[in-house]
Amino acid sequence: MRLGAPVFVDGKDPEAYVDAHVQKGYRAAYCPDWINADTEPERCGAFRAALEKRDVVLAEVGIWKNVLAKDPAEAKAALDYAIRRLQTAEVLNARCAVNIVGSWCESNWDGPHERHYAEDFFDAAVEAARRVIDAVKPTHTKMTFEIMPCMFIDCAAEYLRFIRAVDRRAAGVHLDPTNSIANPRQLYDNAAFFRNEFALFGDAVLSIHLKDLRLNPAVFTVNLEEAVIGKGTIDYVNLLRLIDRLPPDTPGMLEHLATESLYDEAAASIRALADKAGVRFR
Repeated sequence: MRLGAPVFVDGKDPEAYVDAHVQKGYRAAYCPDWINADTEPERCGAFRAALEKRDVVLAEVGIWKNVLAKDPAEAKAALDYAIRRLQTAEVLNARCAVNIVGSWCESNWDGPHERHYAEDFFDAAVEAARRVIDAVKPTHTKMTFEIMPCMFIDCAAEYLRFIRAVDRRAAGVHLDPTNSIANPRQLYDNAAFFRNEFALFGDAVLSIHLKDLRLNPAVFTVNLEEAVIGKGTIDYVNLLRLIDRLPPDTPGMLEHLATESLYDEAAASIRALADKAGVRFR
């Protein structure tokens, strides 16, 4: 397993960006937004060379646009952007490009909607995924989709159903374990829950998001909050052992923290938990 996280670097120099990972002891990286194969092929080539030179794996190229937006112009722009980012992932030999399947929420690009579990939404998501993949036809990377608690891809079984429906070799699996936790029963029994999820996915997982989760005790209704690793309820000793069964270059990527110091804290915590689990980061 390789550990990675966002790094805090000024400017757009590929060498400096990759060096910042090495200085933190990271061997996996996110693709920055300023690396684009279509507009800056030379910078893209320099970035790939820097990654290879430092033995840093490019975990994922983020898309994070709503290809199913209700506004046709917004949806088209998002689809075009997704195609360009998948092409960038292909040129860079990234493990994957990742996006949500889309959303019909009109107030938030990735928000909830009552139709997200309906067959017409499922069919629209399948068609959008095919359009992105077919436009690029990648062979070195895969198009993957974020597990989201307010969409039909909320667990391994639904993810695999979607991948089968897309029916493209370049459709792959990205895993965010905490995003698949939707209620206190799953949270408090997360070790057994994750064992089942990993059994369903097998070794198909290309990249993983790492964060902790806790139940807010101050409100009566269910309110699950992300937390710095080690300050939540996730059994990371169990989770790291499950991840360790995947191919050794599988990236585990810290995310959703506000400052460099919080990422340093999370990295120190997960390294200590890895020692406890008997797991080594590359």
